[in-house]
Amino acid sequence: MVQRPDAILIAGPTASGKSKLAIEEALRWDGEIVNTDSMQIYPVLDILTARPDAEDLAKVPHHLYGTAALDEPYSVARWMEDASVVAQQIWSRGRVPVFVGGTGLYFRGLENGLAATPEIPSEIRDKIRTDLIELGSEKLHLQLAEIDPDGAAKLRPSDGHRIARALEVIRGTNRPLSHYQNLPHSRPLLAEKSCQKTVLMPPRNVLHDRINMRTDWMIEQGAVAEVEALLGLELPADATVLKAIGVRQLGSYLHGKLSLKQATEQVKAATRQYAKRQSTWFNGQFDADWRFRDIV
Repeated sequence: MVQRPDAILIAGPTASGKSKLAIEEALRWDGEIVNTDSMQIYPVLDILTARPDAEDLAKVPHHLYGTAALDEPYSVARWMEDASVVAQQIWSRGRVPVFVGGTGLYFRGLENGLAATPEIPSEIRDKIRTDLIELGSEKLHLQLAEIDPDGAAKLRPSDGHRIARALEVIRGTNRPLSHYQNLPHSRPLLAEKSCQKTVLMPPRNVLHDRINMRTDWMIEQGAVAEVEALLGLELPADATVLKAIGVRQLGSYLHGKLSLKQATEQVKAATRQYAKRQSTWFNGQFDADWRFRDIV
């Protein structure tokens, strides 16, 4: 008889079938699902971020979906704090936390802990966040390349929040972020826990078909209205939730710059590109403890 794990981890690119497998495993092992996706943590975009629907929520308890404030940054460290509280509560009930999502850094935090970085003075942090809005991520990436070329080489010029974080650390401490990442990490939440780890990796053609069909379904179910409601909140330009795939594209449709068909095709293309980046990350970062599966 297979022993019940202390925790279950299910990762994979978008549209790979993670939520379906998570519910199956939660029902099998008396588990509760914990969101491990950086966009599903926000409210409003239920459809566009493919959050569990009412039927799924009725089958198994779900945690950390739609709980973050829309106008505040939500870091890996913040997620680790919240996930740790939720996991301890689940364990106290004699149940199994099922961590499911597509954010690789969250899974790495669960397994390896987080590096401790000093508190950055607010005036430095606020200045850099303002520069991100006014100058854009590419110019900040050039600034980072001048003072920390190794750190800049690891980041895409469009990855504004990570670039800003690297800049604020080096300007606030005179040491690059890599210095702190190489220091001893905090004790991992899953240290000494028995874990069942699965990565879903459908064949590319299957994944692309799923992405295309799901995008069409999202449009039919009201994704445009979700984006319109989100944009109506007039959030700060650097709000993380505005970077969710579909917001920019459907926003262009709402402003008359694209037809709905054009916007929909752009959402599909952006989602396929994102799935490719996720797959590359999982293949390169996850070790032999993870079981790779192609089809659910």
